[in-house]
Amino acid sequence: MKKAIVLSSGGVDSSTCVSIAVRDYGKENVATVSVFYGQKHSKELECARAVAEFYSLPHYEFDLSSVMKYSDCSLLSSSSKEIESGSYSEQKSRDADGKVSTYVPFRNGLMLSVCASLAQSIFADDETDIIFGAHSDDSAGNAYADCSEEFVSAISSAVSIGTYGKVSVVAPFCSMNKAAVVKAGLALKTPYHLTWSCYGGGRVPCGKCGTCIDRAAAFAANGVEDPALFKNGEEK
Repeated sequence: MKKAIVLSSGGVDSSTCVSIAVRDYGKENVATVSVFYGQKHSKELECARAVAEFYSLPHYEFDLSSVMKYSDCSLLSSSSKEIESGSYSEQKSRDADGKVSTYVPFRNGLMLSVCASLAQSIFADDETDIIFGAHSDDSAGNAYADCSEEFVSAISSAVSIGTYGKVSVVAPFCSMNKAAVVKAGLALKTPYHLTWSCYGGGRVPCGKCGTCIDRAAAFAANGVEDPALFKNGEEK
């Protein structure tokens, strides 16, 4: 049976990928991976662990912060910049390349490469899919170049070549928006109550950063309250 490694940030998209992998590969064939890359809080790592525990999956963590310490991206603890408020569309309009301020230099390329190495180590004799939660809202207008269909196609080809055809990168949501991702996850009963998306690490999400706005809109489009924000109508 083919194996699967899910690149898990503890957020909506990657947690939905975990649900899909468990359904399609069987949980005995699935592992999850999360990465500390120098982000300003550990909330997402805690949530990735919680999602893996929910499904009783082996979970691996890697520290790549030494690579990112030279970047001044606002998401990183090494940066003095404040994380921008406002939607991604507002942010893209302020950059000539369409890039948003929370783009971490080639982060996805780095993390997917780590997953490929891990796959060749723990599933050496098996074909393995690396499940990656990029969706069309991420790549729209070149917001995150390392979430685009072109990027996924290119890195999957490179990973396959470099692993003797054993490992592939699969991005099931590349042509879907976040609302469609949430719809798929709701059908699979993805444990969204365990997830975290906000770029801040507070007790509750800020509601103002691009990912908070994007997440709220996706749940609203499906006519449901975000279970990570509300329980019995009361804010956590």
